[in-house]
Amino acid sequence: MPSPRDLAHLATEARIDELSRGIYRRADAPETAHADLLAACARAPRAVVCGESVLALHELIDDIPAAVHIAMPRGTRRPTISYPPTVVAQYAVKTFDFGVGRFEAAPGGTIPMDDAARSVVDAMRHRSRLGETLALSALGRYLRRSGRGGVSELQHIASELDVLSVVRPP
Repeated sequence: MPSPRDLAHLATEARIDELSRGIYRRADAPETAHADLLAACARAPRAVVCGESVLALHELIDDIPAAVHIAMPRGTRRPTISYPPTVVAQYAVKTFDFGVGRFEAAPGGTIPMDDAARSVVDAMRHRSRLGETLALSALGRYLRRSGRGGVSELQHIASELDVLSVVRPP
């Protein structure tokens, strides 16, 4: 591991870029639009990208999130990340890994993230905080894209998370 002095020297020579405090990437690495996600996940290795960030990754919303949204297992220490701006949620330990996949944020750099169905169910669950318009927009896009199979997938995820009434109309 390079010393702080070596890292400062490499940064001064523009051979590495600092993504976040203590998180560096080679300057000649392929460009990525997801450097903030890589930085947040490097700073919080147990984190999963969730909320508005994952809805944007799945192209279920048009908004560009102002912060990186990550989830940690409930009961674990919440990371303190000053940059990039980060919103930390906590998920129940027993459902934390449910519906989690991987996303290639940069060549050779993958990060954990909620799959599309889990992200829609969570948006519907937290629509009072995220905004009802955003949650319903994500739900509508998901259903248009995935058809009948998407409905059963949403119901399965919602049932596993014990929030079926949130996604199934009365």
